[in-house]
Amino acid sequence: MTEQVRIIDDPLYQALRSEDIAAFNSAKANTSPLPSFELCDFRGLDLRGMNADGLDLRSAYFRGADLRGIDFRNAQLEGASIAGTKISGCYFPKSIKSDELVMSLNHGTRLRCDV
Repeated sequence: MTEQVRIIDDPLYQALRSEDIAAFNSAKANTSPLPSFELCDFRGLDLRGMNADGLDLRSAYFRGADLRGIDFRNAQLEGASIAGTKISGCYFPKSIKSDELVMSLNHGTRLRCDV
C-alpha cells in the first residue's frame, strides 16, 4: 500500500497552505508540541521565510515550491521530495548528502538520510 500525500486540518499547516508565513512563524513560536507535517502537500507554495526548526517534514511533497533561504538543518526531511523547487540559500541537514539533493531536485526521488 502506498501512502498518499495529504492536506491536514491544522492551523499551522493551513497558514503555510495560504502562504501566510508571518502567521505561521508567529503561531509556531507558541505551539507545543508541533504537529507532524509528514506526507503533507506543499506543491507550488512560496514558503520563503518559514521557520522550519524542529518540523517533521518526512515524506512531504514540495514539487515546484519556493524554499529559498530556509534553514532545514533541524527539520526531519527523510523521504521528502523537492523536485523542481527553488533551493538557493537553503541549509539542509548534514545527514542528507548533496547527491541526494540533486537527485530529488532533478528527478523527484525521495531524500534519503545517512544514519
